[in-house]
Amino acid sequence: MSDLQKQVQKAIDDLVESQSERGMQVAVYQHGELVVDAVAGIADPSTGRPVTSDTPFYNFSIVKGAAASLVHILVERGFFGYDTPLVDLWPEFAAHGKQKVTVRHVLSHTAGVPGIPLDTTMEDLCDWDKMCAAIAASELWWEPGTKIGYHAYTFGYLVGEILRRATGKKISQVLLEEVSGPLGVGKELYFGMPRSEHHRLAVLEDAQAADAGVFSGMRPDLPMFKAGPMSLMPTAQLGNRADILAADIPAGGKTSARAIARMYAALLGEVDGTRLIPQARLREATAVAMSGTDEIFGMPTKWALGYAIGGLGSGSASDSVFGVGGAGGSFACGDAATGIAFAVTKNRLTSEFSAATRLSQLVSDALHAR
Repeated sequence: MSDLQKQVQKAIDDLVESQSERGMQVAVYQHGELVVDAVAGIADPSTGRPVTSDTPFYNFSIVKGAAASLVHILVERGFFGYDTPLVDLWPEFAAHGKQKVTVRHVLSHTAGVPGIPLDTTMEDLCDWDKMCAAIAASELWWEPGTKIGYHAYTFGYLVGEILRRATGKKISQVLLEEVSGPLGVGKELYFGMPRSEHHRLAVLEDAQAADAGVFSGMRPDLPMFKAGPMSLMPTAQLGNRADILAADIPAGGKTSARAIARMYAALLGEVDGTRLIPQARLREATAVAMSGTDEIFGMPTKWALGYAIGGLGSGSASDSVFGVGGAGGSFACGDAATGIAFAVTKNRLTSEFSAATRLSQLVSDALHAR
């Protein structure tokens, strides 16, 4: 066992023992090799089932990175381009003057359609056609490409419908055929997860009372509160529902840390003979596409094509780190400069990223010192 594996194991054991966390996974790849695969704690407190390396966690937005990666794979194959207007694939999307929205705008969160109807229910989220029809019928919040704002729920439906119109397949099928299957993690990385597999999931819990939740302390005048109903904010109640877990809602997904880290490793280079996209495509996909003040959340933000730019801790200023964090404190990313892919998953939903930041710092200090 490497020193780094021991250090990470001790850090997550301490987090669980101190009751800051319930169950956790940390996985790190460097240059295609798995160098850390650490787990701690409990997946399901009601039975005492422990977390194992292959336990999937519904960690919300970290799996947006997989949705984006599917787009890059299909662009590389010539199915469509980054500058293809959505209406070329999805004519109904043209309603209310949205003809100029391109695939690039969707990936960079600049499309101007960040909102879902305020009366959307949890059941609606599971109804693919209903959600896509609502987004196609929506009005622009800004001229595409001129502003940036996190498309929390709509990103997943937009990407998934682009893929469906281009290939005739559901996004979960494309994921299995192009990413999770070839990488050998078909039972660890999902959008919609078959109900027969739900018994393997980590059970989520809120660190705070659900009414405080991960977005407590946000200013009530933020546009975020107009972008979707508060009842659909990422909470344990939402994330433990069987219908939500079974549905394709590609704004998030279920994954183990090692599965999503393996995906980032296979974007950076070869993993056991599989590379998802060539180096030139990776460079284009991970170059900064847009930065500015997020129109929805009001903080500074910087996006490439489907990945946020900048890591955690001392890596936050790095333009070579690309990935997506998840509500509740999970995080997954790759670093094009160092060849490191990193992921942390957890089932206690916190409103901050202190655990992931600490673990990311530990890993980067150790691997950069080599």
